[in-house]
Amino acid sequence: MFNDIGWAEVLTLAVLGMLVFGPDKLPKAIQDISRMIRKIREFSDSAKQDIRDELGPEFKDFEFEDLNPKAYLRKQLGNDDLGLQDIRDSFDLRKEMAELSDSVNDVESRTDGTRAAAGGAAAAAAGGRADLVKKRSLDAGERPPFDMDAT
Repeated sequence: MFNDIGWAEVLTLAVLGMLVFGPDKLPKAIQDISRMIRKIREFSDSAKQDIRDELGPEFKDFEFEDLNPKAYLRKQLGNDDLGLQDIRDSFDLRKEMAELSDSVNDVESRTDGTRAAAGGAAAAAAGGRADLVKKRSLDAGERPPFDMDAT
């Protein structure tokens, strides 16, 4: 339970206990706290045993840690028969999202910071990226379509 507590934390707790309880009441406080922790553990163990007894013999290998979904999946998928680790290692979500947003927005990284114009020539100049937004050229005198969301 307290596997990650180092000597610095123990020393800090001891000094804090000295300041709060004083040197004469500190041993009694430690005994009371340890007795309370022991009773809580006994209560927890008896409750677990009662639940196992009520479930019956078909659940004899039931572990309460399996109720945590992450622990259950880690236990069930511990062996990587499906090759999921290779897929997980090869997939970089940040890189994929950056490429997708660049292709949708048609952003070209220039030194002057201007945006590239949409179209085939700009896509070819931008390194051969596909232009996902096709713009139709307007005839002379034709008005652009009205976009209610843009106004």
